[in-house]
Amino acid sequence: MTKKDIIMKISDETNLKQIDVKKVVQKTFDYIIEALNRGEKIELRNFGVFKIKQRRSRTGRNPRTGESVPVPPRKVVVFKPGLEMKHEVK
Repeated sequence: MTKKDIIMKISDETNLKQIDVKKVVQKTFDYIIEALNRGEKIELRNFGVFKIKQRRSRTGRNPRTGESVPVPPRKVVVFKPGLEMKHEVK
């Protein structure tokens, strides 16, 4: 399912214009990204939690040459589903 599919479903069920729904959906995603950039946790009740996790540096290996290469630390987004989602998705 794509963002466009979500917009179309919401538009059909609410009788709102697709352009208006698209603005709301995009703003929601924008605010989630902004909060994650600030290091905040996003908690959506019964859906799940988005947060930033710091990965430590490590030594990787170049698959072509087998040479060891340092992999720097980095931040990644992690998602933990809420209880309701866990029960619904089987």
